[in-house]
Amino acid sequence: MSKSEPEQKPHYAGHRGRLRARLTAGGDDALADYEVLEMLLWAAQPRADTKPLAKALLAKFGDLAGVFAAEPAALATVKGLGEAGAAQLRLVRIAAARMLKAQVKARTVLSSWDSLVDYCRLSMELAKTEQFRILFLDRKNGLIADEVQEAGTVDHTPVYPREVIKRALELGATALILVHNHPSGDPTPSKADIAVTKDIVAAGQKLNVTVHDHLVIGRGRHLSFKTAGLL
Repeated sequence: MSKSEPEQKPHYAGHRGRLRARLTAGGDDALADYEVLEMLLWAAQPRADTKPLAKALLAKFGDLAGVFAAEPAALATVKGLGEAGAAQLRLVRIAAARMLKAQVKARTVLSSWDSLVDYCRLSMELAKTEQFRILFLDRKNGLIADEVQEAGTVDHTPVYPREVIKRALELGATALILVHNHPSGDPTPSKADIAVTKDIVAAGQKLNVTVHDHLVIGRGRHLSFKTAGLL
């Protein structure tokens, strides 16, 4: 390029400015899903056109929730994303989960139920294997700890009632909320789910540890044992 020729800006330079302006003027609903991803990826790829990559991610994982929930190994198969892009997407999920958890911790768990369900769904809804999570509560139903007690296969998680109650006593918890996911997407509890819940309730009653509820997280929906009359 000769000195007299002006340096050409990349074709997407003006596009980025227009997206920022549209977001500022229009708020949360101003951008399409691929445009949200496109802007998020700017930090990882400041000199690249990220629109094709954003569309490729949505095509592979279905929607924003699927993109943010994707495992690193799955993200690595998307050409052009790279480690920086994958880390950027993971940060979004981490930030969202911490925000929801903070909302739960700021009030008693039972008075912030919607935030609790949102937090559990974000944390577990798209997991490919079963996880058994326990929320340990104090006497005022404030959150002491949130722990994944066990992780299993695609359709089974081993849970030991005595270990659950033992951990509650170690933490000084007086109440529990049990949560596990069904990777199949159907939150209908199995006979094993019902049986282990009864065993945990019985073990807790002997030591004054109450089970408030057991949530089963499916895809886009959940089931509460208490609401369903199972507890």
